[in-house]
Amino acid sequence: MIPVYCTLIIKGALTFNKVPASSKPAVEDMLTVLGYDTTGAPIAE
Repeated sequence: MIPVYCTLIIKGALTFNKVPASSKPAVEDMLTVLGYDTTGAPIAE
C-alpha cells in the first residue's frame, strides 16, 4: 500500500494527514527517495 499512498499524494488525490499513522514513516521515506515532500511537491535541489 505504501506505493499507492505515495502515488495518490503525488497526484494530489490524498493528503499525508489521511495516511494511516502506522504507514506514515514508510510513506515519508519513499516520497523522499522519489524526490517529493509530504505535500507531493518536488523537493528543490
